[in-house]
Amino acid sequence: MTSHVTIIGAGLGGLTLARVLHVHGIPSTVYEAEASPTARAQGGMLDIHDHNGQPALEAAGLSEEFRALVLEGRQAIRVLDRDGNLLFDKADDGTGGRPEVQRGELRRLLLDSLPEGTVHWGRKVGGVRALGDGRHEVTFDDGDTVVAELLVGADGAWSRVRPLLSDAVPEYIGRSFVETHLHDGDTRHPAAAKAVGGGSLFALAPGKGIQAHRESGDTLHTYVALCESQEWFAGIDFTDADAATARIAAEFDGWAPELTALITESDTPPVLRPLHSLPIGHRWERVPGVTLVGDAAHLSGPNGEGANLAMYDGAELGKAIAAHPDDVEAALAEYEQDLFPRGAEAAADGVQLHEFLFGANAPHSLVDAFLADDETSGGRLSSVD
Repeated sequence: MTSHVTIIGAGLGGLTLARVLHVHGIPSTVYEAEASPTARAQGGMLDIHDHNGQPALEAAGLSEEFRALVLEGRQAIRVLDRDGNLLFDKADDGTGGRPEVQRGELRRLLLDSLPEGTVHWGRKVGGVRALGDGRHEVTFDDGDTVVAELLVGADGAWSRVRPLLSDAVPEYIGRSFVETHLHDGDTRHPAAAKAVGGGSLFALAPGKGIQAHRESGDTLHTYVALCESQEWFAGIDFTDADAATARIAAEFDGWAPELTALITESDTPPVLRPLHSLPIGHRWERVPGVTLVGDAAHLSGPNGEGANLAMYDGAELGKAIAAHPDDVEAALAEYEQDLFPRGAEAAADGVQLHEFLFGANAPHSLVDAFLADDETSGGRLSSVD
């Protein structure tokens, strides 16, 4: 009988799992390294897909609450070349299957849906070891320990739980993002705001790009993508915001000023985000009493699926546990049977997407992909950030 589930990580995947378990009357405890729900910014916009993210929220009983968070109009897409020429422009007509919400608000929705005390903050995991019979001991950095009868690693790219199952470690994919933010875009940065439009902007060239999104409050959140080595980025002092901004902007010398303004006019210091992935098709043999969800299981380069897959993993695991209350191993085996192929498929799609975005024919390759997607699936490829 499953009496309690221990979850490491209070990201979207771990919280969705905890919520679905709660819906089915199964208690869980979530341990999170961050000191509080507001300890750090939770990222920007998320497009929640009708084939995975939304079904996960439905399983969590939160579909109506989710709809209240949706920012209308943000499914619009524009593709520009380096000179600012408009190559593709798709308005948000309300029929798209990937409505946009702020990640932080979605996380707050999940947190508020859990019983008080479910999440234990400031609990950074130092190590995990097997005790036998499917039980595991989790040791925190302060020396405290807990014993888990069913342990789930929802702790992201650098999971402390993953080594119980796999020797795989994330590897740099040859690309990094540099994040910037322009606040009050329409009034303080009108040219950049016009370029971004009402939703997503992709301004691309082979090996680089400026991707931006209009968030709530007219914030323009930009991910500057550069296909460079980690050593190249190490040569930039990101503690010197002005110098780092100038160095990144120099890679876009000659681009339209309304595009480079998304870098040079940033109201926040540039933040480096190196991108890593696990091997495509990452999997493991069944180990009693432990499994993974989200990036801990199938980290890949950004492909628009990461958060959605994490929530879907959490929901599917929660449903499997509820369906097999007297046989945890049957639940985990059933869950992993579907987990592995969906993670592999998403990772492979991400490799193809990288070519669309930054390959030799960018930005025209992305435009072609959008046009083909509209013809064959009604616009499923509506957001790829």
